[in-house]
Amino acid sequence: MPLIDVTYAPHVPEATLCDLAAVLPHLVSEAVECPEEPYDGDLQPGDVEIRFRKLGPLDRSGLDVVVEVRSKWFESRAADRQERTDRLHAALASATGLREFGVYLSLPVAAWSQGD
Repeated sequence: MPLIDVTYAPHVPEATLCDLAAVLPHLVSEAVECPEEPYDGDLQPGDVEIRFRKLGPLDRSGLDVVVEVRSKWFESRAADRQERTDRLHAALASATGLREFGVYLSLPVAAWSQGD
């Protein structure tokens, strides 16, 4: 289950953020798909968590948007993580028109539990 944090500059239009919110679950799920956690295209509640945060007056960033993705470490994910990140960046640029943005993929050793 990927956790996604999106940090954005105040001048980023709300329509762009809505586009990003709409495409992130699917594109990130594709980007982190692996044999241990296959993606069947049928996202359920709790499969992807996204949080948006506007940059504050003390924050420093040279980008309009930074998308941080955390997903459980598996060797198959880690082996090609830069390619996964590059493909996700390209897919997000194509889907949203964003240009000045970055994607950060982190694969921590982790566990997840979820109630009904």
